[in-house]
Amino acid sequence: MQTIIQIISNALAVSISAYLLPGLDFSGSWWQLMLAGAILGIINTFIKPILKLIFSPFILITLGLFTVVINTSLLILVALIVPGLSISGFWPAFWGVIIISLTNYAINTIIGYKEE
Repeated sequence: MQTIIQIISNALAVSISAYLLPGLDFSGSWWQLMLAGAILGIINTFIKPILKLIFSPFILITLGLFTVVINTSLLILVALIVPGLSISGFWPAFWGVIIISLTNYAINTIIGYKEE
């Protein structure tokens, strides 16, 4: 059940980002939006920890701010995989990550979900 909630939360966050940001566009159907949420969750579960381990010196030097660069890169990777999702540069992806993070935080706070 938590996985389904996380996929829906990611999909909603991507949709909100696409609505608010010029340069981050989503022109697909609802199932492609769910696919984007699922792929974002899979990438965050499996690839992000590996990248955080590899780039841990940079994360320590920047006091954690390099994590935003990693998240931005992963969102661009999602856009390359998911049809209908396009990002036209680093800054739309950067602000998209900020909006997605805040949206997921708000949704998880409202429903009382805590990551383990």
